[in-house]
Amino acid sequence: MHHKVIIEPFRIKTVEPIYMSSEAERTAYLKKAHNNLFLLESRKVIIDLLTDSGTSAMSAEQWAGIMRGDESYAGARSWERMRDAVQDLTGYPHVIPTHQGRAGESILYSQLGGENKVFISNTHFDTTRANIEYSGATAIDCLTEEGKQPSLEHPFKGNIDIKQLEEEIVKYGAEHIGAVILTVTNNSGGGQPVSMQNAKDVRAICDTYNVLFLLDCCRIAENAYFIAKREAAYKDVSYRAIAQEMFSLADGAVMSAKKDALVNMGGFIALKSKEIADMCTNPLIIREGFVTYGGLSGRDMEALAIGLEEVF
Repeated sequence: MHHKVIIEPFRIKTVEPIYMSSEAERTAYLKKAHNNLFLLESRKVIIDLLTDSGTSAMSAEQWAGIMRGDESYAGARSWERMRDAVQDLTGYPHVIPTHQGRAGESILYSQLGGENKVFISNTHFDTTRANIEYSGATAIDCLTEEGKQPSLEHPFKGNIDIKQLEEEIVKYGAEHIGAVILTVTNNSGGGQPVSMQNAKDVRAICDTYNVLFLLDCCRIAENAYFIAKREAAYKDVSYRAIAQEMFSLADGAVMSAKKDALVNMGGFIALKSKEIADMCTNPLIIREGFVTYGGLSGRDMEALAIGLEEVF
């Protein structure tokens, strides 16, 4: 009889001591924080499940990259590495670095949004919705019925409702749609995955009505894993190739690299359109920094590039 042995494919090289508090102490900590977990001091938390954003342990190669980081203001070697890594993964020629995902959202949606504009998503993440609405635009969620039922088993509960998507485009008029945003995985929808077929259906709708299609790709590596496991046509396809196919369906993407690039800080906007990329340049320089660092240190860009390569 053969047994499948599950071994984590990494060694832990660094450890950090934690204080093992008592139940009485933890009760006191919570009372002092008014039961608001965001007000707890991290040193008093034994197991921190607040978020995966920026909290990942980095790899040995990423730490080596930290030491190699080029801190030149313009045209840094680390920027070139980050740009090349993003271009290779996404296939998009125009890469705009930002210090994290919501900065990219703020820049991109301030340019695409505004009064009388509508953005449609499977489920907008809270900062995405806030940045869209701050521009004066409207954010609409079109989650499938399966995704609204926690007890229901379904392989892709993060999917956008294609029928409702088309209805919303017709209702508001294609000229008023700022973009269709597919969030993968669907963070505010329980982190549920989105199928490749669903992304293809979104592409078809966007082609029909000449509407921009964007990915919020914070967890696209995780989404690629679920596609490989749950979508029969992709069971023998690499996670990287799955992600690249999904990127090929969209017109651009925004990423908080603090998730699936497994770094503590960083993000980017990546686009097919030079026109839209040029629109984002001035607000980037005003809010984040020059176009070859966008609020990131060279060491952070180096670690981000390595993370994007290693995660797949």
